[in-house]
Amino acid sequence: MNAEVAARLGRARSTLEAARVLAAQALLNEAASEAYYAMFHAATAALAARGLGFSKHSAVISAFGREFAKTGALAPEYHRRLREAFDARQAATYDYTHEITAAEALSLCHDAGQFIAAIEEYLGAGEP
Repeated sequence: MNAEVAARLGRARSTLEAARVLAAQALLNEAASEAYYAMFHAATAALAARGLGFSKHSAVISAFGREFAKTGALAPEYHRRLREAFDARQAATYDYTHEITAAEALSLCHDAGQFIAAIEEYLGAGEP
């Protein structure tokens, strides 16, 4: 694993920890946002391992689906979880009438943890 991929995975793990701290402090919209970003950083690590990089979130999500879900490299549920986390982040950040619940924030943190673990396992197996 090269330094860039390792750095992206490190950022994913630290961002997930921040999401968990925010959830514990009942900062639920912020926790949802950080849980998505943890997944986003892990997705960019997986894509970077294949020599791919994108500047837009939508491009990262799309490429992750194409490169990993559609090929069967990772279970399609991870692509679904990434899309759902993005939608939650959008609502948490921009929909001022929507409040993330504690259950939603905890679920997003849980999903992010599983997402990161799956990517770490995949990359640890030496498969770019």
